[in-house]
Amino acid sequence: MRFSHLHEISALCAKGSTTIGRLMIQEQAQETNTSEEEIFRQMSDYYEVMKEAVHRGQTQDTVSRSGLTGGDGKRLAEYLRAGETCSGDASALAMAYALSVSEVNASMGRIVATPTAGSCGVIPGVFISAQERFGWDDEHMVRGLFAAGAIGYVIANNSFISGAEGGCQAEIGSAIGMAAGAMVELRGGTPEQAIHAVGLALKNTLGLICDPVAGLVEIPCIVRNGLGAVTALAAADMALAGVRSAIPSDEVIDVMLEVGSAMPSKHRETAKGGLAQTPTGKRLTESLTRNASTKNKKS
Repeated sequence: MRFSHLHEISALCAKGSTTIGRLMIQEQAQETNTSEEEIFRQMSDYYEVMKEAVHRGQTQDTVSRSGLTGGDGKRLAEYLRAGETCSGDASALAMAYALSVSEVNASMGRIVATPTAGSCGVIPGVFISAQERFGWDDEHMVRGLFAAGAIGYVIANNSFISGAEGGCQAEIGSAIGMAAGAMVELRGGTPEQAIHAVGLALKNTLGLICDPVAGLVEIPCIVRNGLGAVTALAAADMALAGVRSAIPSDEVIDVMLEVGSAMPSKHRETAKGGLAQTPTGKRLTESLTRNASTKNKKS
């Protein structure tokens, strides 16, 4: 890639009078020695998987193997259809879809890691709800995914996208930044505005720990996907309105690396701290362990 930082993406887009999505298509085609058409087709297939996951989460049983989670995506959509919401219909729909995809993941369904399985709901929730609202075609959405991919590439190469390495700020935070920047581009914003959206989004998630109950990607991961979708929409709105990230987005990414590196191991996906070690978190873990032991004895 010709870029390793977000400010370089902005400069390349300005020089070539292009968008982040188009730039990423060109760069990926060149790096992989694959035609742009084939690169686009592959991403189109990924978008179909995202749409299928939303549909499954909204129409089928998504109770997880553990029995801890499932059905909240449908509950939120039903609440939305029943009347006026507190956060607004656009936010509620994005939340519902994000929860649905994360629940499909927890129930062993097929998802796209964006950028990880633990944060798989944010981008589909934002993208598919926005597509329905604004009437965009799939081609437009796929170009947006390339914009998200370029942002994720920079974050992954300069900080973390893994909860085990950098806490949930690395997983959910990265997904929110990717979705926010891509949403700005989808709405016709400039590459500079998109990159400001990334910084605005990431600043709001710095220090978020990874504390999965029983070590499963369910509690609090699924809810964080839903709320993350709303944060992405808010950051995109701020950037489109002209709000700028006072701390450059590349520097925010550097801070995410610093914070994640300093984070205690008990707050990095080990289930040894945070919500996983609350009285209820321990009780749920013990219950799952007993059930698993009983099943093993019977088999």
